[in-house]
Amino acid sequence: MLSVEEARARVLALVAPLGQEPVPLAEAAGRILAADAVAGRAQPPFAASAMDGYAVRAAEATAGTVLTVAGEAAAGRRAPLALPPASAIRIFTGAPLPEGADSILIQENAARAGDSITVQEAPQPGGFVRPAGGDFAAGDALTAPLRIGPREIGLLAAMNVAQPVVARRPIVALMATGDELVWPGEEPGPDQIIASSAPALAARVAAAGGIPRLCPIARDTRESLLAALEAARGADILVTLGGASVGDHDLVAEVLGGAGLALDFYKIRMRPGKPLMAGRLHDGTAMLGLPGNPVSAMVCGELFLVPAIARCLGWPTESLAPQLHTGILAADIEANGDREHYMRASLRQGPDGRATLTVARRQDSSLQRVLAHANALVRRMPNAPAATAGSTVEYLPLD
Repeated sequence: MLSVEEARARVLALVAPLGQEPVPLAEAAGRILAADAVAGRAQPPFAASAMDGYAVRAAEATAGTVLTVAGEAAAGRRAPLALPPASAIRIFTGAPLPEGADSILIQENAARAGDSITVQEAPQPGGFVRPAGGDFAAGDALTAPLRIGPREIGLLAAMNVAQPVVARRPIVALMATGDELVWPGEEPGPDQIIASSAPALAARVAAAGGIPRLCPIARDTRESLLAALEAARGADILVTLGGASVGDHDLVAEVLGGAGLALDFYKIRMRPGKPLMAGRLHDGTAMLGLPGNPVSAMVCGELFLVPAIARCLGWPTESLAPQLHTGILAADIEANGDREHYMRASLRQGPDGRATLTVARRQDSSLQRVLAHANALVRRMPNAPAATAGSTVEYLPLD
């Protein structure tokens, strides 16, 4: 059986970056910037006032000096004249600095009487002036790749980038299998359960930047599996849920093989998630077969599907492996078996600021409530000895 690292490398080899597309700025939030966005102009494009007050020459605006108010400048409307000698121009925040002025005398430091002001406190040269290009210059770039959030939207707007170029999102078809499944909201029969892995993984795919597509539940017949496979046509990644074992009713590998699946591997040295398989369909679609147990499916999704989506989005290869952290155990844990084990745990910050992890007592791969209450996975390497409270362990944070 493959190690987790070997299996992830082989899954990543099945996918590739999907290219780029421009999108309207209003639709860019959450997308991955795929090409540098370049500012077409400086910000601010002119020297501007940072406060309400008077545009002056600092050399003329000494304390006690009386200056004549020669005009007015407002945001979006500069003063119609250059600053005359021994004068001031009334100015408001954001207005262009008049020609000849070099400082702003804030209104709190000026006493006005008619068309004159008396300087009460002299401004510093350049005081309260936002210089042209003080934020960014024309030609400055927002460098790809990065995930576009609200702050980046604001910067792109200021740069006058109306259509940033983003990575095309992979379409991930999710195909739950099994006669025992019904969708949430349907009435299950006495021997059926609710299909929970597909909706959960759909949410994880969307959070990772992909486009989830829920296929019809594939029953344990070749005809139903082929119909669900047809619904997945055109996806970049096909994810099957369940049916990857060797039981009499586990037909996924057989049916997909008949439909042109070139199987790359089956089974890995991991818990939960041993019956993982991956390959490529005849049309080039990457296929990832996840176990049927919901916790196994979610853990495998975190370790294999999320990195595959990141590769499709063009993230650098070195960033694709899940980023492990170190923390300390809050309680003893037993020795591990011969498979790499990802254990559900609760993560909190200890009084010393270090991450402290409490591993859940029950680790059965069907227990979703335990997973829902966990916010980390503690990684235990094969045959790791028992660890005592206070020991250092590796963990993967969960969103």
